[in-house]
Amino acid sequence: MSQPVDTRSVPQLLSDLARELTTLFRKEGQLIRAELSEKTSQLAVGLGEAAAGAICLLVALNVLAGALVVAIARIGADTADPAIQDSGIGLGWASLIVGVLLAAIGAFLVKKGAANMSHLTPERTVHQVSQDASLVKEQVR
Repeated sequence: MSQPVDTRSVPQLLSDLARELTTLFRKEGQLIRAELSEKTSQLAVGLGEAAAGAICLLVALNVLAGALVVAIARIGADTADPAIQDSGIGLGWASLIVGVLLAAIGAFLVKKGAANMSHLTPERTVHQVSQDASLVKEQVR
């Protein structure tokens, strides 16, 4: 079987090459813009989550410090305050539970936000450009 003969002239081939390269670069530009837009959104979400987690951790630190103060204040007391005694679990334990819960939520949000910010490389664009480079090398040979 014989291969079809290309009857285009050199100027036509150069014109086709220029047109196809222009199209290729335009498509690559569109791909990278779309992917960078997606990565920017992902970065914004990750930063928001990390900020929310940091705020929760700061609140948790404040609550835990309050719980520690109440617990230390209760160590030397001979008689408990009747208002606190009747309330069930106690002020110190309640503060401790709330503080630990807020700390866990804050740690989760910080970890999730950091994980969302770790995948910011435009993988599709890098892969496509490397494929295009390989194709060009192949065609030049």
